[in-house]
Amino acid sequence: MVHRHVGAGCAGLSVLATLVLTGLPAAAAAEPPVPAPGPSAVQPLDAGNPSTAVLGALQRDLHLTDTQAKTRLVNETEAGTRAGRLQNALGKHFAGAWVHGATSADLTVATTHAADVPAITAGGATAAVVKTGLDDLMGAKKKLDSAAAHGSMAVNTPVRYVDVRTNRVTVQARSRAAADALIAAAGVDSGLVDVKVSEDRPRALFDVRGGDAYYIDNTARCSVGFSVTKGNQQGFATAGHCGQAGAPTAGFNEVAQGTVRASVFPGHDMAWVGVNSDWTATPNVAGPAGQNVSIAGSVQAIVGAAICRSGSTTGWHCGTVEEHDTSVTYEEGTVDGLTRTTVCAEPGDSGGSFVSGSQAQGVTSGGSGDCTRGGTTYYQPVNPILSTYGLTLKTTTAPTDTPSEPVDEDGIWAPGRVYEVGAQVTYSGVTYQCLQAHQAQGAWQPAATPALWQRL
Repeated sequence: MVHRHVGAGCAGLSVLATLVLTGLPAAAAAEPPVPAPGPSAVQPLDAGNPSTAVLGALQRDLHLTDTQAKTRLVNETEAGTRAGRLQNALGKHFAGAWVHGATSADLTVATTHAADVPAITAGGATAAVVKTGLDDLMGAKKKLDSAAAHGSMAVNTPVRYVDVRTNRVTVQARSRAAADALIAAAGVDSGLVDVKVSEDRPRALFDVRGGDAYYIDNTARCSVGFSVTKGNQQGFATAGHCGQAGAPTAGFNEVAQGTVRASVFPGHDMAWVGVNSDWTATPNVAGPAGQNVSIAGSVQAIVGAAICRSGSTTGWHCGTVEEHDTSVTYEEGTVDGLTRTTVCAEPGDSGGSFVSGSQAQGVTSGGSGDCTRGGTTYYQPVNPILSTYGLTLKTTTAPTDTPSEPVDEDGIWAPGRVYEVGAQVTYSGVTYQCLQAHQAQGAWQPAATPALWQRL
Protein backbone atom coordinates (compact mmCIF):
# COMPACT_ATOMS: atom_id res chain seq x y z
CA MET A 1 0.00 0.00 0.00
CA VAL A 2 1.25 3.46 -0.88
CA HIS A 3 -0.12 6.37 1.05
CA ARG A 4 2.04 9.41 0.46
CA HIS A 5 3.64 9.43 -2.89
CA VAL A 6 0.97 11.02 -5.05
CA GLY A 7 1.51 14.13 -2.98
CA ALA A 8 5.19 13.47 -2.96
CA GLY A 9 5.08 12.82 -6.65
CA CYS A 10 3.38 16.10 -6.94
CA ALA A 11 6.55 16.88 -5.29
CA GLY A 12 8.30 15.47 -8.28
CA LEU A 13 7.22 18.83 -9.47
CA SER A 14 9.69 20.61 -11.59
CA VAL A 15 10.68 24.01 -10.43
CA LEU A 16 12.67 25.60 -13.20
CA ALA A 17 15.83 27.30 -12.13
CA THR A 18 16.50 30.85 -13.03
CA LEU A 19 17.75 30.54 -16.54
CA VAL A 20 19.30 33.93 -16.77
CA LEU A 21 20.30 35.84 -13.68
CA THR A 22 21.31 38.92 -15.66
CA GLY A 23 19.55 41.93 -14.28
CA LEU A 24 18.59 40.21 -11.03
CA PRO A 25 19.64 42.15 -7.93
CA ALA A 26 22.64 41.11 -5.90
CA ALA A 27 22.04 39.71 -2.44
CA ALA A 28 23.57 42.77 -0.87
CA ALA A 29 21.13 45.11 -2.56
CA ALA A 30 19.20 46.81 0.22
CA GLU A 31 15.68 47.79 -0.75
CA PRO A 32 13.04 49.11 1.62
CA PRO A 33 10.00 46.84 1.38
CA VAL A 34 6.49 48.06 0.85
CA PRO A 35 4.75 48.17 4.23
CA ALA A 36 3.31 44.75 4.93
CA PRO A 37 -0.45 44.55 4.36
CA GLY A 38 -2.78 43.80 7.22
CA PRO A 39 -3.09 40.16 8.28
CA SER A 40 -6.65 39.93 6.96
CA ALA A 41 -5.32 40.38 3.41
CA VAL A 42 -2.34 38.08 3.66
CA GLN A 43 -3.04 35.36 6.19
CA PRO A 44 -5.65 33.45 4.14
CA LEU A 45 -3.07 32.99 1.36
CA ASP A 46 -0.30 31.81 3.72
CA ALA A 47 2.21 34.26 2.27
CA GLY A 48 3.56 35.02 5.72
CA ASN A 49 4.48 31.42 6.48
CA PRO A 50 6.49 30.06 3.51
CA SER A 51 8.22 26.69 3.66
CA THR A 52 11.96 26.50 4.24
CA ALA A 53 12.30 24.75 0.85
CA VAL A 54 10.79 27.71 -1.00
CA LEU A 55 12.82 30.25 0.98
CA GLY A 56 16.07 28.36 0.45
CA ALA A 57 15.57 28.15 -3.31
CA LEU A 58 14.65 31.84 -3.57
CA GLN A 59 17.77 32.82 -1.65
CA ARG A 60 19.98 30.68 -3.87
CA ASP A 61 18.53 31.47 -7.28
CA LEU A 62 17.43 35.09 -6.88
CA HIS A 63 20.41 36.06 -4.69
CA LEU A 64 18.26 37.12 -1.74
CA THR A 65 18.76 37.14 1.99
CA ASP A 66 16.31 35.24 4.19
CA THR A 67 14.57 38.49 5.12
CA GLN A 68 14.36 39.61 1.48
CA ALA A 69 12.87 36.27 0.41
CA LYS A 70 10.16 36.42 3.10
CA THR A 71 9.41 40.07 2.36
CA ARG A 72 9.20 39.41 -1.37
CA LEU A 73 6.52 36.74 -0.98
CA VAL A 74 4.38 38.99 1.21
CA ASN A 75 4.82 41.96 -1.13
CA GLU A 76 3.85 39.91 -4.18
CA THR A 77 0.70 38.62 -2.54
CA GLU A 78 -0.35 42.11 -1.53
CA ALA A 79 0.59 43.57 -4.95
CA GLY A 80 -1.67 41.06 -6.67
CA THR A 81 -4.62 42.38 -4.69
CA ARG A 82 -3.83 46.02 -5.51
CA ALA A 83 -3.32 45.20 -9.18
CA GLY A 84 -6.68 43.42 -9.30
CA ARG A 85 -8.49 46.38 -7.79
CA LEU A 86 -6.90 48.74 -10.30
CA GLN A 87 -7.57 46.43 -13.25
CA ASN A 88 -11.25 46.30 -12.37
CA ALA A 89 -11.36 50.08 -11.92
CA LEU A 90 -9.50 50.99 -15.13
CA GLY A 91 -11.44 48.67 -17.43
CA LYS A 92 -10.44 49.07 -21.11
CA HIS A 93 -7.67 51.53 -20.19
CA PHE A 94 -5.77 48.82 -18.28
CA ALA A 95 -2.55 47.79 -20.03
CA GLY A 96 -0.95 45.37 -17.56
CA ALA A 97 0.73 45.21 -14.14
CA TRP A 98 4.04 43.91 -12.85
CA VAL A 99 6.28 43.94 -9.77
CA HIS A 100 10.01 44.57 -9.69
CA GLY A 101 12.93 45.05 -7.32
CA ALA A 102 14.72 42.56 -5.09
CA THR A 103 11.74 42.29 -2.76
CA SER A 104 9.05 43.12 -5.34
CA ALA A 105 8.51 46.34 -3.41
CA ASP A 106 7.48 48.24 -6.54
CA LEU A 107 4.21 47.66 -8.37
CA THR A 108 3.67 49.32 -11.75
CA VAL A 109 0.25 49.52 -13.40
CA ALA A 110 -0.02 50.66 -17.02
CA THR A 111 -2.89 52.64 -18.53
CA THR A 112 -3.65 54.25 -21.87
CA HIS A 113 -5.41 57.17 -20.20
CA ALA A 114 -3.27 59.82 -18.48
CA ALA A 115 -6.22 60.87 -16.33
CA ASP A 116 -5.93 57.50 -14.54
CA VAL A 117 -2.55 58.36 -13.01
CA PRO A 118 -3.92 59.85 -9.75
CA ALA A 119 -6.12 56.79 -9.18
CA ILE A 120 -3.20 54.43 -9.82
CA THR A 121 -0.97 56.38 -7.44
CA ALA A 122 -3.69 56.43 -4.80
CA GLY A 123 -3.97 52.67 -5.26
CA GLY A 124 -0.37 52.22 -4.15
CA ALA A 125 1.25 51.72 -7.57
CA THR A 126 3.49 53.58 -9.98
CA ALA A 127 1.61 54.62 -13.10
CA ALA A 128 2.91 54.01 -16.63
CA VAL A 129 1.04 55.77 -19.42
CA VAL A 130 1.34 53.74 -22.63
CA LYS A 131 -0.10 53.82 -26.15
CA THR A 132 -1.77 50.44 -26.44
CA GLY A 133 -4.28 48.74 -24.17
CA LEU A 134 -3.94 45.12 -23.13
CA ASP A 135 -7.01 44.08 -25.14
CA ASP A 136 -5.49 45.51 -28.33
CA LEU A 137 -2.14 43.81 -27.68
CA MET A 138 -3.94 40.49 -27.12
CA GLY A 139 -5.82 41.04 -30.37
CA ALA A 140 -2.56 41.55 -32.26
CA LYS A 141 -1.11 38.42 -30.69
CA LYS A 142 -4.14 36.39 -31.80
CA LYS A 143 -3.55 37.52 -35.39
CA LEU A 144 0.09 36.48 -35.14
CA ASP A 145 -0.93 33.10 -33.68
CA SER A 146 -3.34 32.53 -36.56
CA ALA A 147 -0.72 33.43 -39.17
CA ALA A 148 1.83 31.17 -37.44
CA ALA A 149 -0.46 28.18 -37.90
CA HIS A 150 0.28 28.03 -41.62
CA GLY A 151 3.22 26.38 -43.37
CA SER A 152 6.69 26.94 -41.93
CA MET A 153 5.68 30.07 -40.04
CA ALA A 154 5.36 28.25 -36.71
CA VAL A 155 8.69 26.45 -37.09
CA ASN A 156 10.56 29.70 -37.66
CA THR A 157 8.62 31.83 -35.16
CA PRO A 158 8.03 29.38 -32.30
CA VAL A 159 7.17 31.78 -29.43
CA ARG A 160 4.73 34.70 -29.25
CA TYR A 161 3.61 36.64 -26.18
CA VAL A 162 2.44 40.01 -24.86
CA ASP A 163 5.11 41.76 -22.77
CA VAL A 164 3.24 44.23 -20.57
CA ARG A 165 6.50 45.82 -19.42
CA THR A 166 7.35 46.99 -22.96
CA ASN A 167 3.73 47.44 -24.11
CA ARG A 168 4.53 45.27 -27.12
CA VAL A 169 3.84 41.83 -28.54
CA THR A 170 7.10 39.87 -28.72
CA VAL A 171 7.89 37.34 -31.43
CA GLN A 172 10.82 34.99 -30.87
CA ALA A 173 12.06 33.97 -34.30
CA ARG A 174 14.97 32.11 -35.84
CA SER A 175 15.67 35.09 -38.10
CA ARG A 176 14.52 38.67 -38.56
CA ALA A 177 13.22 37.78 -41.99
CA ALA A 178 11.00 35.04 -40.53
CA ALA A 179 9.55 37.48 -37.99
CA ASP A 180 8.92 40.13 -40.65
CA ALA A 181 7.15 37.56 -42.82
CA LEU A 182 4.89 36.56 -39.92
CA ILE A 183 4.06 40.17 -39.06
CA ALA A 184 3.19 40.91 -42.70
CA ALA A 185 1.08 37.74 -43.05
CA ALA A 186 -0.81 38.61 -39.88
CA GLY A 187 -1.50 42.18 -41.00
CA VAL A 188 -0.27 43.52 -37.67
CA ASP A 189 1.24 46.97 -37.23
CA SER A 190 5.01 46.35 -36.93
CA GLY A 191 5.16 49.15 -34.38
CA LEU A 192 3.37 46.88 -31.92
CA VAL A 193 5.88 44.06 -32.24
CA ASP A 194 9.34 43.46 -30.80
CA VAL A 195 11.46 40.73 -32.40
CA LYS A 196 13.92 38.53 -30.54
CA VAL A 197 16.15 36.49 -32.83
CA SER A 198 17.19 33.18 -31.26
CA GLU A 199 18.08 29.69 -32.42
CA ASP A 200 16.52 28.25 -29.26
CA ARG A 201 13.66 25.92 -30.11
CA PRO A 202 11.36 24.97 -27.23
CA ARG A 203 10.72 21.25 -26.93
CA ALA A 204 8.44 19.19 -24.74
CA LEU A 205 10.34 17.62 -21.84
CA PHE A 206 9.56 13.90 -21.98
CA ASP A 207 12.23 11.56 -20.62
CA VAL A 208 12.08 11.83 -16.83
CA ARG A 209 14.99 10.29 -14.92
CA GLY A 210 14.20 9.55 -11.30
CA GLY A 211 12.64 11.28 -8.32
CA ASP A 212 8.92 10.97 -7.73
CA ALA A 213 8.07 10.02 -11.28
CA TYR A 214 5.32 7.96 -12.83
CA TYR A 215 5.34 5.56 -15.78
CA ILE A 216 2.90 5.81 -18.68
CA ASP A 217 1.94 2.54 -20.41
CA ASN A 218 5.40 1.08 -19.69
CA THR A 219 6.92 3.36 -22.34
CA ALA A 220 7.55 6.80 -20.84
CA ARG A 221 8.11 8.57 -17.54
CA CYS A 222 6.93 11.99 -16.30
CA SER A 223 6.54 13.89 -13.05
CA VAL A 224 3.34 14.20 -11.03
CA GLY A 225 1.96 17.72 -10.90
CA PHE A 226 -0.63 18.54 -8.21
CA SER A 227 -3.00 16.28 -6.29
CA VAL A 228 -6.66 16.73 -7.20
CA THR A 229 -10.05 15.16 -6.60
CA LYS A 230 -13.12 14.76 -8.82
CA GLY A 231 -16.01 13.68 -6.69
CA ASN A 232 -14.71 10.68 -4.74
CA GLN A 233 -11.97 9.98 -7.29
CA GLN A 234 -8.45 10.97 -6.26
CA GLY A 235 -5.71 11.76 -8.75
CA PHE A 236 -3.25 14.34 -10.01
CA ALA A 237 -2.86 16.96 -12.73
CA THR A 238 0.07 16.74 -15.14
CA ALA A 239 1.15 17.59 -18.68
CA GLY A 240 -0.89 16.40 -21.65
CA HIS A 241 2.14 15.40 -23.70
CA CYS A 242 3.01 12.78 -21.09
CA GLY A 243 0.28 10.35 -22.19
CA GLN A 244 -3.03 9.91 -23.97
CA ALA A 245 -6.40 9.26 -22.37
CA GLY A 246 -6.82 5.62 -21.40
CA ALA A 247 -3.13 4.94 -20.87
CA PRO A 248 -2.37 2.99 -17.67
CA THR A 249 0.13 4.46 -15.22
CA ALA A 250 2.45 3.07 -12.57
CA GLY A 251 3.98 4.96 -9.69
CA PHE A 252 7.61 5.75 -8.96
CA ASN A 253 7.88 2.26 -7.45
CA GLU A 254 6.41 0.66 -10.60
CA VAL A 255 3.30 -0.39 -8.69
CA ALA A 256 0.01 -0.02 -10.60
CA GLN A 257 -1.24 3.50 -9.99
CA GLY A 258 -4.14 4.52 -12.22
CA THR A 259 -5.26 5.66 -15.66
CA VAL A 260 -4.96 8.86 -17.68
CA ARG A 261 -8.59 10.07 -17.60
CA ALA A 262 -8.23 12.95 -20.07
CA SER A 263 -5.39 14.52 -22.03
CA VAL A 264 -4.89 17.37 -24.51
CA PHE A 265 -1.70 18.13 -26.49
CA PRO A 266 -1.05 20.21 -28.54
CA GLY A 267 -3.48 23.14 -28.34
CA HIS A 268 -3.10 22.94 -24.58
CA ASP A 269 -0.77 20.76 -22.50
CA MET A 270 -2.99 19.34 -19.79
CA ALA A 271 -4.01 15.97 -18.42
CA TRP A 272 -5.16 14.29 -15.25
CA VAL A 273 -4.67 10.81 -13.87
CA GLY A 274 -7.19 9.01 -11.66
CA VAL A 275 -5.41 6.81 -9.11
CA ASN A 276 -6.49 3.55 -7.48
CA SER A 277 -7.14 2.96 -3.77
CA ASP A 278 -3.49 2.19 -3.04
CA TRP A 279 -2.64 5.86 -3.52
CA THR A 280 -3.70 8.84 -1.42
CA ALA A 281 -3.70 12.40 -2.76
CA THR A 282 -2.06 14.91 -0.39
CA PRO A 283 -1.66 18.70 -0.58
CA ASN A 284 2.13 18.39 -0.69
CA VAL A 285 4.88 18.89 -3.22
CA ALA A 286 8.18 17.11 -2.57
CA GLY A 287 10.95 19.57 -1.77
CA PRO A 288 14.71 19.18 -1.33
CA ALA A 289 16.10 16.90 1.37
CA GLY A 290 12.73 15.19 1.81
CA GLN A 291 10.89 18.35 2.88
CA ASN A 292 7.24 18.81 1.91
CA VAL A 293 5.98 22.07 0.45
CA SER A 294 2.28 22.44 1.30
CA ILE A 295 -0.14 23.86 -1.27
CA ALA A 296 -2.78 26.27 0.04
CA GLY A 297 -4.45 27.31 -3.23
CA SER A 298 -3.96 28.39 -6.84
CA VAL A 299 -3.88 32.20 -6.84
CA GLN A 300 -2.19 33.28 -10.08
CA ALA A 301 1.15 35.06 -9.58
CA ILE A 302 1.64 38.53 -11.06
CA VAL A 303 4.22 39.25 -13.79
CA GLY A 304 7.62 39.71 -12.16
CA ALA A 305 6.79 37.47 -9.19
CA ALA A 306 9.19 34.82 -7.92
CA ILE A 307 8.33 31.25 -8.85
CA CYS A 308 9.90 27.87 -8.08
CA ARG A 309 9.90 24.39 -9.57
CA SER A 310 10.74 21.01 -8.08
CA GLY A 311 11.90 18.57 -10.71
CA SER A 312 12.79 14.90 -10.63
CA THR A 313 15.76 15.61 -12.92
CA THR A 314 17.07 18.99 -11.81
CA GLY A 315 15.69 19.49 -8.28
CA TRP A 316 14.59 22.85 -6.89
CA HIS A 317 15.18 25.98 -8.93
CA CYS A 318 13.62 29.43 -8.89
CA GLY A 319 13.18 32.37 -11.21
CA THR A 320 10.51 34.88 -12.14
CA VAL A 321 7.26 34.99 -14.08
CA GLU A 322 7.94 36.76 -17.38
CA GLU A 323 4.63 36.69 -19.27
CA HIS A 324 1.28 34.93 -19.12
CA ASP A 325 -0.74 33.69 -22.12
CA THR A 326 2.27 32.75 -24.24
CA SER A 327 1.92 30.72 -27.46
CA VAL A 328 4.69 28.19 -28.05
CA THR A 329 5.19 26.02 -31.13
CA TYR A 330 6.81 22.65 -30.41
CA GLU A 331 7.65 20.08 -33.04
CA GLU A 332 4.33 18.38 -32.22
CA GLY A 333 2.27 21.57 -32.63
CA THR A 334 1.34 24.88 -31.01
CA VAL A 335 0.27 25.23 -27.38
CA ASP A 336 -1.54 28.42 -26.32
CA GLY A 337 -2.03 29.92 -22.88
CA LEU A 338 1.35 28.96 -21.37
CA THR A 339 3.30 31.06 -18.87
CA ARG A 340 6.92 31.93 -19.70
CA THR A 341 9.51 31.88 -16.88
CA THR A 342 13.23 32.39 -16.31
CA VAL A 343 13.50 29.02 -14.57
CA CYS A 344 15.58 26.26 -16.12
CA ALA A 345 14.48 22.69 -16.74
CA GLU A 346 15.69 19.55 -18.46
CA PRO A 347 14.15 16.40 -19.92
CA GLY A 348 12.46 14.52 -17.12
CA ASP A 349 10.88 17.57 -15.50
CA SER A 350 7.70 17.41 -17.63
CA GLY A 351 4.41 17.46 -15.79
CA GLY A 352 5.97 18.65 -12.54
CA SER A 353 4.79 21.55 -10.42
CA PHE A 354 5.41 25.28 -10.45
CA VAL A 355 4.78 26.97 -7.10
CA SER A 356 4.74 30.61 -6.00
CA GLY A 357 4.94 30.72 -2.21
CA SER A 358 2.22 28.25 -1.20
CA GLN A 359 0.15 28.74 -4.37
CA ALA A 360 0.05 26.17 -7.18
CA GLN A 361 0.78 27.82 -10.54
CA GLY A 362 1.06 25.15 -13.22
CA VAL A 363 2.69 22.02 -14.63
CA THR A 364 5.91 21.96 -16.63
CA SER A 365 5.33 21.89 -20.38
CA GLY A 366 8.63 22.50 -22.18
CA GLY A 367 11.37 24.98 -22.88
CA SER A 368 14.84 25.58 -24.22
CA GLY A 369 18.30 25.53 -22.67
CA ASP A 370 19.23 23.59 -19.55
CA CYS A 371 20.22 24.11 -15.91
CA THR A 372 23.92 24.37 -16.74
CA ARG A 373 23.88 27.23 -19.23
CA GLY A 374 20.43 28.58 -18.37
CA GLY A 375 17.21 28.49 -20.27
CA THR A 376 13.54 29.39 -20.55
CA THR A 377 10.71 27.14 -19.41
CA TYR A 378 6.96 27.29 -19.97
CA TYR A 379 4.20 25.90 -17.80
CA GLN A 380 0.56 25.08 -18.40
CA PRO A 381 -1.36 27.09 -15.77
CA VAL A 382 -3.17 24.88 -13.28
CA ASN A 383 -6.46 26.82 -13.04
CA PRO A 384 -7.48 26.02 -16.65
CA ILE A 385 -6.75 22.33 -15.96
CA LEU A 386 -9.01 22.43 -12.91
CA SER A 387 -11.87 24.18 -14.72
CA THR A 388 -11.57 22.13 -17.94
CA TYR A 389 -11.81 18.78 -16.17
CA GLY A 390 -13.92 19.80 -13.16
CA LEU A 391 -11.13 19.02 -10.70
CA THR A 392 -10.64 20.30 -7.16
CA LEU A 393 -7.10 21.09 -6.09
CA LYS A 394 -6.02 19.27 -2.92
CA THR A 395 -4.98 21.96 -0.44
CA THR A 396 -4.28 22.61 3.21
CA THR A 397 -6.99 25.30 3.33
CA ALA A 398 -10.08 23.30 2.41
CA PRO A 399 -12.07 22.05 5.44
CA THR A 400 -13.03 18.39 5.49
CA ASP A 401 -16.67 19.19 4.77
CA THR A 402 -15.93 21.15 1.58
CA PRO A 403 -18.12 19.86 -1.28
CA SER A 404 -16.12 17.66 -3.66
CA GLU A 405 -17.89 19.14 -6.69
CA PRO A 406 -18.43 22.87 -7.41
CA VAL A 407 -21.98 24.12 -6.91
CA ASP A 408 -23.42 24.66 -10.39
CA GLU A 409 -25.41 27.83 -9.86
CA ASP A 410 -24.41 30.93 -11.83
CA GLY A 411 -23.53 33.99 -9.82
CA ILE A 412 -23.33 32.23 -6.45
CA TRP A 413 -19.86 31.85 -4.93
CA ALA A 414 -18.92 28.20 -4.48
CA PRO A 415 -15.80 26.27 -3.43
CA GLY A 416 -14.17 24.48 -6.34
CA ARG A 417 -15.00 27.05 -8.98
CA VAL A 418 -12.22 28.85 -10.85
CA TYR A 419 -12.70 32.63 -10.89
CA GLU A 420 -10.94 35.17 -13.13
CA VAL A 421 -10.19 38.81 -12.34
CA GLY A 422 -13.37 40.86 -12.68
CA ALA A 423 -15.80 37.98 -12.07
CA GLN A 424 -18.76 38.95 -9.87
CA VAL A 425 -20.44 36.67 -7.33
CA THR A 426 -22.92 36.92 -4.53
CA TYR A 427 -22.22 35.54 -1.06
CA SER A 428 -24.66 35.90 1.84
CA GLY A 429 -26.63 38.38 -0.25
CA VAL A 430 -23.63 40.65 -0.91
CA THR A 431 -21.94 41.18 -4.32
CA TYR A 432 -18.17 40.80 -4.63
CA GLN A 433 -15.72 41.22 -7.53
CA CYS A 434 -12.68 38.96 -8.03
CA LEU A 435 -9.23 40.57 -7.70
CA GLN A 436 -6.91 37.62 -8.48
CA ALA A 437 -7.52 34.50 -10.57
CA HIS A 438 -7.88 31.39 -8.36
CA GLN A 439 -9.87 28.27 -7.57
CA ALA A 440 -12.14 29.00 -4.61
CA GLN A 441 -11.22 27.08 -1.48
CA GLY A 442 -13.70 26.22 1.24
CA ALA A 443 -12.00 28.52 3.74
CA TRP A 444 -11.73 31.44 1.28
CA GLN A 445 -15.25 32.87 1.39
CA PRO A 446 -15.37 36.37 -0.20
CA ALA A 447 -16.17 38.11 3.08
CA ALA A 448 -13.07 36.60 4.70
CA THR A 449 -10.52 37.10 1.90
CA PRO A 450 -10.06 40.76 0.91
CA ALA A 451 -6.89 39.65 -0.90
CA LEU A 452 -9.12 37.89 -3.43
CA TRP A 453 -12.49 39.65 -3.34
CA GLN A 454 -13.65 43.28 -3.29
CA ARG A 455 -17.09 44.06 -1.89
CA LEU A 456 -19.16 46.17 -4.29
